[in-house]
Amino acid sequence: MREIIVPRSFHLDDEENLCDIVVGNAEKRPTHVAFRRQVAGSWQEVTSAEFLGEVVAAAKGLVALGVQAGDRVALMARTRYEWTLLDAAVWFTGAISVPVYETSSPEQVRWILSDSGAVAVVVETSAHREIVGQLRSDLPALREVLTIDDGAVTTLAELGAEIHDDVIHERRHVAKADSVLTLIYTSGTTGRPKGCELTHRNFVAGARSALEAFGDLVDHRARTLLFLPLAHVFARYIQGLCIVTGATMGHTPTTTNLLADLDGFKPTFLLAVPRVFEKIYNGAEAKATGSGRGKIFGRATQVAIRYSQALDEQGPGTALKLQHAVFDRLVYAKLRLATGGMLRASVSGGAPLGRDLGHFFRGAGLPVIEGWGLTETTAPVCCNTPAGNRIGTVGRPLPGMGVRISDDGEIEAYGVGVLRGYLNNPQATADAVHDGWFATGDLGSLDADGYLSITGRKKEMIVTANGKNVIPTVLEDSMRSNPLISQCIVVGDQKPFVAALITLDAEMLPTWLKNRGKPEADVATAASDPDVLAELQSAVDKANTLVSRPESVRKFRVLSVDFTEQSGHLTPKQSLKRSVIHKDFAVELDQLYS
Repeated sequence: MREIIVPRSFHLDDEENLCDIVVGNAEKRPTHVAFRRQVAGSWQEVTSAEFLGEVVAAAKGLVALGVQAGDRVALMARTRYEWTLLDAAVWFTGAISVPVYETSSPEQVRWILSDSGAVAVVVETSAHREIVGQLRSDLPALREVLTIDDGAVTTLAELGAEIHDDVIHERRHVAKADSVLTLIYTSGTTGRPKGCELTHRNFVAGARSALEAFGDLVDHRARTLLFLPLAHVFARYIQGLCIVTGATMGHTPTTTNLLADLDGFKPTFLLAVPRVFEKIYNGAEAKATGSGRGKIFGRATQVAIRYSQALDEQGPGTALKLQHAVFDRLVYAKLRLATGGMLRASVSGGAPLGRDLGHFFRGAGLPVIEGWGLTETTAPVCCNTPAGNRIGTVGRPLPGMGVRISDDGEIEAYGVGVLRGYLNNPQATADAVHDGWFATGDLGSLDADGYLSITGRKKEMIVTANGKNVIPTVLEDSMRSNPLISQCIVVGDQKPFVAALITLDAEMLPTWLKNRGKPEADVATAASDPDVLAELQSAVDKANTLVSRPESVRKFRVLSVDFTEQSGHLTPKQSLKRSVIHKDFAVELDQLYS
């Protein structure tokens, strides 16, 4: 069994909670810009002192509504400033926040509100309020429902106007470092979601660990624009990081206008899932092709990749440096400017990024550093750093964290981020955590320098009829990097060979067809187009180079519909619900093997 634990130098106080840090920020740096929020299309600054005032006012309103210390208050909204404001207000009452994805189905909402015993919920829209209203008979603990779009923040401030400051001062000291801060529910890909009890210490320690590892990349001079859903642990971790380190944070609910938002906000660091970086690259490539500069962009891509690869070896030679300098003026500088012009690094998590894409962005001066973690570890356990970025791995453990590889290849995690337990589920807690080590369910390996590589999930392993073990994510992640492919699922458990179901990217399809002089077509029509099928075959062939022949995809079928969260085939963090897909597309799967 291989094991590595990285010691920490930062201090942890048993009495400290996140509320103390919000107050400390307002006292030490009252005029520091803690947040920038979008108001009528422009960015408005919110200082540390102003944020504290708004948090206390909302917390008083929650107290006036009868929220007690230890109660659970749910938040169901897109990523926006009010989410962070209300989250902090819940902490200041001594209560526990429970995030709910705003895209959740009524059944998912019912389960989370019921299992957590939420006494109040703040939703974003009237549609969300209607969903909760339909579930009230199943939620005996739920007393209050407030709606952000109907002025929930103002309402809370008005309700709490008579509550004395001393009440909030007393309430915010109820929670200690090891008190539960939030309940974040797992995605539920393999059963009902479990509520992870994450503490104030988990978040404070995680932020200080990142500050020790990344330094000025995440300190009070840094800025980040958050667009991942705050119901996800990755986004909540960054929220806590910004509060602890003083980095300025902005919110945007969607990536639809991401480049415009980046240009206006000008972040110095970002976090995203690989699909965002794939879309940035694919969009740039499609734009270059459409303007007749496709060959230049293709050449620039190869030079960026070679330049980055050379950084890991003896360094780029004179000829490569000259080529890189030319393409820096022609291509890379424009890409950097399109992301705001101030971006120093981005962090990618949730799935493998792909080596070529990692090398391209680093070669273009926009390094994307990969990390790895889970809800149960309060997000990152391991992460590369700008100074130690080993592309193809998820880096070394962060200070205060550790990993080890069990005899069957499963990764176990240890340290300051590991959850306290699963709510109402002591058996699941006992099964998952032993002597402080959490069994993650992920498979991986450690190299000689302690860098971790993720190879797949134990429960997703495919065993063919010939007894060959296949890790589907290796193939899926590669195929998904093709601009035409939206989603794909590799199948073949107890079958004679490996196959795949593929869905087309409806956003990229029109541009792809236009750039090749082909008429417009919908997804269903394009699914049988010979040129489209040839492009998909090339993506499959490329993925197959990563595995042995018995593990390679022999056949694939293109679906006329996509896998989405709304269709029930993806979790909110965009993971495949494999069992649901197998059930819903049983006919198509049978046809692959007929």
